[in-house]
Amino acid sequence: MSASAPVIAPFDGQSVCLFCGSSDSADPVYTQAASAFGAATAREGWRLVYGGGGVGLMGASARAAHEAGGRVVGIMPAFLRSRERLFDEVETIVVTSMHERKQLMYDQSDAFVVAPGGIGTLEEVVELLSWKRLDLHGKPVIFLNINGFWETFFALMRQSVESGFTPASFLQAWVVCDTVEEAIVAMRHADASSVLKHDHR
Repeated sequence: MSASAPVIAPFDGQSVCLFCGSSDSADPVYTQAASAFGAATAREGWRLVYGGGGVGLMGASARAAHEAGGRVVGIMPAFLRSRERLFDEVETIVVTSMHERKQLMYDQSDAFVVAPGGIGTLEEVVELLSWKRLDLHGKPVIFLNINGFWETFFALMRQSVESGFTPASFLQAWVVCDTVEEAIVAMRHADASSVLKHDHR
């Protein structure tokens, strides 16, 4: 952790964290969806919390939210500043580690939307779902399943249930939305007060 706690400007509304890819080589349909989601958060009056980068889906979502007049806060580890090209037109917090980044993104958010991405996005959502599996939080997790991107991940989770490693109730730990519009509706109706309850095998 850093020597002193990062100072983030207060925000009284709802904050949604977007986990997504940082590659500029991704299919444009994913980038367009990220941009549409960012703009939608601004229209809804929500604060967008994201990884701080100016590239890929990350950059597209942040720019769209910012240009639409929305509040955006990016959280970036110092060692990634050049690789993910920090987007400093919005409030940006530079931290010391990936762990601190994820913890701060979690602390600053009321709900999470998971858009298409690579190994980094997968690592983020697996940790988030692991915390939920352990009843450490009850915050909504919404997958933005553009073009069925996350179907193989869902299949792996079902296999884990079928193999006896995970209780079937865990499959209710997230919501799947195929479009940005569906994800926004899910966010409006998300209930962050209930903690997932399941057997503790």
